[in-house]
Amino acid sequence: MTEVQSWSNMTRAERTKNALIKHGFDAVAVSTKEEALAEVMKFVKPGAKVGFGGSMTVKAVGVPEKAAAAGAIILDHNKPGLSAEEKMEILRAQLTCDVFISSVNAASMEGELFNIDGNGNRVAALTFGPRKTVVVVGANKIVENEEAAWARIRAWASPMNNKRLNKENPCVKTGQCMDCDNAGRICRVYQVLRRKPSVSDFTVILVGEELGY
Repeated sequence: MTEVQSWSNMTRAERTKNALIKHGFDAVAVSTKEEALAEVMKFVKPGAKVGFGGSMTVKAVGVPEKAAAAGAIILDHNKPGLSAEEKMEILRAQLTCDVFISSVNAASMEGELFNIDGNGNRVAALTFGPRKTVVVVGANKIVENEEAAWARIRAWASPMNNKRLNKENPCVKTGQCMDCDNAGRICRVYQVLRRKPSVSDFTVILVGEELGY
């Protein structure tokens, strides 16, 4: 990444941070994923139950491994070998965990967060339940406004997540959301956080690197 790209990313991250703070969120802006990891780990204690929203951003930052090494109890619904019933129990447990760590599909410089979910477990946990909510956002997810947020999700986040999950939906062939009616559609729950949820302890960490989808 060039110096100019780094400057652009951090300028947009700072603007987004300030807008989020005005909307009631705790927010910080850091330059690198290593700094982001350090910020996340401030909230992870030995014995704490830590849930994850299946985020590629959080995985790229290295949070799950670091949290486990710190003695946290990891609630990972994607752990290999789980039965359908075991996976569902973990999804439910994440809703009342000590720390829920995720990303979002887009964050606007107007101070709003945007998501699309299939099951709704991630957006549910981001709204209410966990004692602490932490969201990590790469610079590639920062957009100007709500219109740009949904455009980003349709053009990038949704098709790429469909491809990652090996879904047989039209966007995997076109590279663009087709608003399909397939049974395997994963774009089912649409969420906008315009302000911090009233009783949530919610921190957003904006990173000056491209992370996740």
